[in-house]
Amino acid sequence: MLVLVYRKCSTCLKALKWLEEHQVTFEERPIAEENPTYEELKEWYKKSGLPLKKFFNTSGLLYKDMQLKDKLPTMTEEEQIKLLSTNGMLVKRPLVVGDDFVLTGFKEKEWEEKLK
Repeated sequence: MLVLVYRKCSTCLKALKWLEEHQVTFEERPIAEENPTYEELKEWYKKSGLPLKKFFNTSGLLYKDMQLKDKLPTMTEEEQIKLLSTNGMLVKRPLVVGDDFVLTGFKEKEWEEKLK
């Protein structure tokens, strides 16, 4: 299982602590330094079954600076995935990629269901 995190993010640190406490084996990847590629994001989006908007870090400064709240509705899925692949700070984190699921953000109840 792959977990993409930003170590300066308190939610990511909380999620990592949760994983360790529940003895979940995972590979950690720094999202800012190793940005998800277009191909990865496209595959994860398909696997997740989630709306593409769930992959955006809507509370991030970059999201706000780029005024994406107004721009995303007019963009195609292809354009949105390409945009996400340009900067890890645009991507909702932590992002967990398992064999048959993808989780965006840290929601303890959802994690317990998927990771136990």
